[in-house]
Amino acid sequence: MLAIIGSLGSPTNASVQRYLNDRKVPQLFLFTGAARFRDPQTYPWTMAGDLSFVNETRAFARFVLEDKPDAKIGILYQNDDYGKDHINGLKSGLGEKAASMIVAEVPYESTDPTVDSQIVALKASGADVLVEASLPKFAAQSIRKVYDIGWKPLYIVSFPAASIPLTLQPAGLDKSVGLVTAAFLKEPGDPTWKDDPEVAEYVVIAYYHAAAVVHLLTACGDELTREDLMYQATHMDHVHVPMLLPGVTFDTSPTDYSPVKQMQLRHFDGTRWVGFGGIVNG
Repeated sequence: MLAIIGSLGSPTNASVQRYLNDRKVPQLFLFTGAARFRDPQTYPWTMAGDLSFVNETRAFARFVLEDKPDAKIGILYQNDDYGKDHINGLKSGLGEKAASMIVAEVPYESTDPTVDSQIVALKASGADVLVEASLPKFAAQSIRKVYDIGWKPLYIVSFPAASIPLTLQPAGLDKSVGLVTAAFLKEPGDPTWKDDPEVAEYVVIAYYHAAAVVHLLTACGDELTREDLMYQATHMDHVHVPMLLPGVTFDTSPTDYSPVKQMQLRHFDGTRWVGFGGIVNG
């Protein structure tokens, strides 16, 4: 095994973390913000790739201290490391004011059908700031419930639950007005980025790269080694994979590590990009 790269979720990555570190296998760019994947002293072979949950809620804390210094804060959190990391970050950011400003910490379990009762309890606590450390399903429920009961706190949602298509649309966009969150990525579902070329690449890049990997693995046959994989990667000759334009291929050599050299030029007609001419070599 060369490395584990880009795997998703805290429980899944935690289940193999010690095993990989004991064998000095890099575990890199994990899709999780949990603190345990940012501990080089204990796990020197593990590095996460998302925004840290602790750092996120520290920033939320600073925002509250500046925007609403007399706030009464209620926290809705998933009862696991994900939620507890957010609580730790919030308390760290609030410092000595945490004890007086946080008036309620209400958990939910990932198996709960709804969080309606938790939202009612948080409103009853007198909180005028709601910090939510949940995942999209429960965040959508919370947003709807907060709106339906007429509660109007300063409402802060952690970034894993801030997806427009996964959370805000199911909750109701009209019910989501005024939410606060943090972001470190452009979100494909956000209309702000609908014409952004980086987002357009993000939508397809994993698919065509995966197809290229399949080609390499197939070319290696039954004798798959790191060396053979690298040999195949540096000896691609007119390899076409899905999502490449007709006439565009992967071509490499031991001295040429740039697989894609062909392209089609396009111009913008006011509505869309329109190709002109044929395939050209760059």
